[in-house]
Amino acid sequence: MDTGPDAGPRSAPCWADVMLPDVEAGKRFYGGLFGWTFRDAGPEYGSYTEAFQDDRAVAALAPKPDGRMPTTWNVYFSSADAAATARRITAAGGQVVTGPFTVGPFGTMLLAADPGGAVLGVWQSGTHHGFGERGEPGSFAWTEVYTRDAAAVDAFYERVFGLVAHVLDSEEATADDYALWTPAGLPPGPEHAVGGRAVMGGDFPEMMPAHFLVHFAVADCDAAAAAAGRLGGRVRRAPENAPYGRFAVLTDSQGADFAVLETAAPPR
Repeated sequence: MDTGPDAGPRSAPCWADVMLPDVEAGKRFYGGLFGWTFRDAGPEYGSYTEAFQDDRAVAALAPKPDGRMPTTWNVYFSSADAAATARRITAAGGQVVTGPFTVGPFGTMLLAADPGGAVLGVWQSGTHHGFGERGEPGSFAWTEVYTRDAAAVDAFYERVFGLVAHVLDSEEATADDYALWTPAGLPPGPEHAVGGRAVMGGDFPEMMPAHFLVHFAVADCDAAAAAAGRLGGRVRRAPENAPYGRFAVLTDSQGADFAVLETAAPPR
């Protein structure tokens, strides 16, 4: 619910999809990696293909309408009013790329870019309410935006989506390192966090754009990384331990980056 004309609602990531040049190849990769099953929405919806884990919707694969578009995972934030969210995006220094437009009875969506250039989606649900499962193996677990402009991006997500950035309390963390997003009004910290913001430092190529990294939960991070290689993908960042669990950054068989996360505690 909106709290005022310029305030963001309590929003959270509610859906994720990947744009691929070959959806059938994507089915083989993600079906082999996560055990997903698939259902094509049909040509009237651009052959948008939902992925399911135990009959619950977890993500989707979409054919790229233009070969010049990036092969990438997209994350969508929930909205009670996509048109109002679009106005907040522009007022907060972002840019609406396309939409809002309705997707049959399923809902209303738009794509936008934040002030740092990272592309994100907005979803106002109709009959499709987003993730049917999250936090369990094979489903969405987490997302974070990688940016070079922490101050502008933190202010943007707070104003547009009501997500307040809280820098981690550790000797290593600074305002230029990592922050957790907590919906406004909730206590800051991992218990209520719905995503994160990381700063792209010198270890990122200079030409790499700002971007979101979608994380999927797995039962065994090392096994998932090995399976990705067997399925034609590759490991971009080898499995390693973090305070919240063991994770790895992978690339699928067509070049889309994502992460897998074996949590140290039951995920929210």
